Amino acid sequence: MNQTTGKHCILELFECPSELLDDEQFICRAINSAAEASGSTLLTLSSHKFSPQGVTALGLLAESHISIHTWPETGYAAVDAFTCGTHCDPVAACRLLTGLLEAKRQARTVLQRGRGVPLPVANMASNSSCEDTCIPMRPPAAYG
Repeated sequence: MNQTTGKHCILELFECPSELLDDEQFICRAINSAAEASGSTLLTLSSHKFSPQGVTALGLLAESHISIHTWPETGYAAVDAFTCGTHCDPVAACRLLTGLLEAKRQARTVLQRGRGVPLPVANMASNSSCEDTCIPMRPPAAYG
């Protein structure tokens, strides 16, 4: 059966206030709020404050991840929200983060991940070879 593995929202935020982008605690709270908005389960949150400026934070979700990388000197933030399954909405996380980071401009791409990948792979007997039971992986037709 062919289905989609998950949804991936890639977000670029421009003209954000530098004081927000350089505030590690604020960025962590934003990820926590984004996880909640998407309906996902935040397992752990890790962050790093760079010198002289900038923050990278990663929220590890039961369903995948949300990350934010900031460049306060240019007002730019790169956001990644990926969730597997159908009960979470990473686009909701991206919408919330656009508002929280007060972006004046944004560019957003949403990908359906794993489209066309047969899931789940049938149970393999321990003595079978992959040639007997696995389906070869090929890039989607759009990639030639």
